[in-house]
Amino acid sequence: MASPPVHRNSLPFPKSSVKDLSESTNLTSVPSNYAFPPQDNISTDPVISQKIPTIDFSLLTSATPDQRSQIVCDLGRACREWGFFMLINHGVEKSVRERMLDTCRAFFDLLEAEKREYIGKHVLDPIRYGTSFNPAAEKAMYWRDYLKVIVHPVFHSADKPAGFREASLEYCTKIREVAKELLRGISESLGLEDCYIDKALQLEAGLQILVANLYPNCPQPELAMGMPPHSDHGLLTILMQNEVGGFQLQHKGKWVHVDPLPNSFLVNTGDHMEILSNGMYKSVLHRAVVNNKSTRISIGIAHGPSLDATVAPAPQLVDNENHPPAYRGMKYRDYIDIQQNNQLNGKSCLDLVRTLNV
Repeated sequence: MASPPVHRNSLPFPKSSVKDLSESTNLTSVPSNYAFPPQDNISTDPVISQKIPTIDFSLLTSATPDQRSQIVCDLGRACREWGFFMLINHGVEKSVRERMLDTCRAFFDLLEAEKREYIGKHVLDPIRYGTSFNPAAEKAMYWRDYLKVIVHPVFHSADKPAGFREASLEYCTKIREVAKELLRGISESLGLEDCYIDKALQLEAGLQILVANLYPNCPQPELAMGMPPHSDHGLLTILMQNEVGGFQLQHKGKWVHVDPLPNSFLVNTGDHMEILSNGMYKSVLHRAVVNNKSTRISIGIAHGPSLDATVAPAPQLVDNENHPPAYRGMKYRDYIDIQQNNQLNGKSCLDLVRTLNV
């Protein structure tokens, strides 16, 4: 299957950020370039409330062998059946989490001219501020401003606001340790050595990206989208948010509204976990909806392979007779380039490397 066109260095920034729009005193309706036609809008989809799996992180790190064996099984079941789970007892202090949220909020509160200093031209620029997702490829824009910072294998940081570097370094370092332990457990749950994912995908040089999202209150939330249904690139995304809801995931064809547990993280498997596991663990569609009352902030930390790693199904999970390879290998850098430079559309990028329907 041919790859879609890649629009390198063509990420124009609109005249106004969504935050500026939402704070306009005369804004009573969604501007036309943010309004989605009824057939494309997600506000009419039925949404249910359903409890998603919970994983106690402390049982991965300090439990008895029997307890650890059980939590590894639970972790595998959550990845296989949901692709999402709540993570509790993760050891990241509340003060560290709150400082990160406060610092990201302070970034979005900077003057627009200060934030525009970080507008990037390429999806792998170390620091990139923007709005929507990729205005060059979108029919309508999303009600979202963002800041993306590559924090590993080389740590980068915005210079403003004061304290951003210190807060993000502490937070991202702690989250990376959590991700490494989760990936050890997931590797075991697949029947692989606990170090398989680490070694095969060169995680010491793995890409870690901090993505802060701002979803301001919207005068007509029934017409706008925060983020459309999509899956994440990479292996795992670890997400926290302020107390404003708006995250929904798809499970068995239905949309589920997620209410996070106090002091928890929401974790999901990405496209490259689906590829590596040969379809045993799937990336799952999720989306962000907006409201007309409160601003939502979320901070996702995406963890992926080394940019130069070629990701393909683990040989141990491939049996040419019963479980042939369902995906072809692709360098992680190339995958990101394709996904991030085009319109965000479900799992369309994963379809480019799919060889079988699984």
